[in-house]
Amino acid sequence: MNMYVSNLSFHTVDEDLKNLFGQYGAVSSAKVITDRETGRSRGFGFVEMENDSEAKAAIDALNGSELNGRNIVVNEAKPKE
Repeated sequence: MNMYVSNLSFHTVDEDLKNLFGQYGAVSSAKVITDRETGRSRGFGFVEMENDSEAKAAIDALNGSELNGRNIVVNEAKPKE
């Protein structure tokens, strides 16, 4: 399952997401989206987990939790249309 994580601190890096979500199961990938020109975080990212039940547990536990001083929002990512 692919999850969308928003309201990230600009200091959050890929490894922070991987470590946080890794508490709930195996993380396939974790990526903080950055601005192409400045290289600075855009304040959101994506985390992919192989096991859907572990991903749902992570969403339930982490939505509204604090990471690097910000309350993050975690949802199942919607497919591109």
